[in-house]
Formats: sequence, C-alpha cells, structure tokens
Amino acid sequence: MAIDLLNLTLFSLAAVVLLGSPGPGIAALVAVGKERGFLQGLRFYGGLQIGLAIAAGLSAVGLFSIIAAIPGATHTMALVATAYLLYLSYKIAFAPVGVGATGSGSGFATTALGGTLLGITNPKAYIAFASLMASYSIVRFNSVADISIKWMVCVLVMILVDIAWLWAGVALGRANLKPAAERIVNVLMASTILATVVTALL
Repeated sequence: MAIDLLNLTLFSLAAVVLLGSPGPGIAALVAVGKERGFLQGLRFYGGLQIGLAIAAGLSAVGLFSIIAAIPGATHTMALVATAYLLYLSYKIAFAPVGVGATGSGSGFATTALGGTLLGITNPKAYIAFASLMASYSIVRFNSVADISIKWMVCVLVMILVDIAWLWAGVALGRANLKPAAERIVNVLMASTILATVVTALL
C-alpha cells in the first residue's frame, strides 16, 4: 500500500482548517470550558468526539448519502439538529455570569450525551467531512484504505484542536471578566451557533 505523503500532508492541513474553525461544536466547547472548567468539560468534550467520529464515519462510507435518499429523513435530521442547536445557543447566551456563576446549571447541554448529540447533528461537521473525504487521494487504487486513513486523520485532528478550544474556554473562565463583558462573550458564542443554523437552513 503506497501512501502519497504530499496528499496526506495537504489533507491534514485542510482538516485542521475546516475542523478547527469556529462552529457550533467549538463555540460549545469554549462555553463549557468557561463555565464548567477543564475536568468537568472533559465529559462534554468526550461525548462530542464520539458524535463527530460517528458523523465522520457516516460521511466516509457514504451512509449519509443513503440516509439522505430516504424520504423525509434529512428533514427530520434537520429539525432535530435545529432544535438542539437553538437550545444550546439559548443555554450559552443566558448562562449565569459574574462571581459564583461557574458551574451553575446548563443541564443536558453540557453533558457527555449532549456533546454526542451535537457531534452527530452538527451540520457544519457534515459539510466539512464531505468536502474532506472527496479531496486528496492518499492511497491510490484502494478506496477502503484511503477512506480509513482519512477518517483516522479527521478523528486525530478533532481530538487535538478540540482539546485546545476547551482549554481556551477554561482560560477565558479564569480571566475574571466583568459580568457585562462575560455576557457579550456568551452572546457571541451563541450567535456563532445560530449563524450555523441559519446557514444550514438556507
């Protein structure tokens, strides 16, 4: 099995750019890190990685295309994704701010299951995965090996960039921002999620 190292490098760089750019998952990671701290944020982070790995796998093997061919399936998925992302953006925008607010309840939105649901329903992730899987042939004449390596690279990139974003949220939580500034940050993160919802529905 001959691996094209140049294409592997280009694919990895593209994955870092697409999967590491701000979207619902990253906005949520920053918010959870800011509110819950690193150790508690790891639960949400772990769930998100599982959900994204599943989404990447669905895209890699073409199952998402099969699901999309089922009448009403994509519409139902879009409704579920939209409902959850709206719920998540609301929780982030109106999370308590100020002294003593850290760790106060965002409920399901910050759990491992909430992270998994976000990973599976994240419209930005599916667009990124579909684009990546169709680019840069890493193993020529062996589609199974090519897709498998692409999936593993995507998972590795997500693990690394998402832990960095979680740490960014933790650092933001330790910055002792004034309540007004903290509220603005929360609203900006929530707006990032809402922008993705609007983009996905257009």
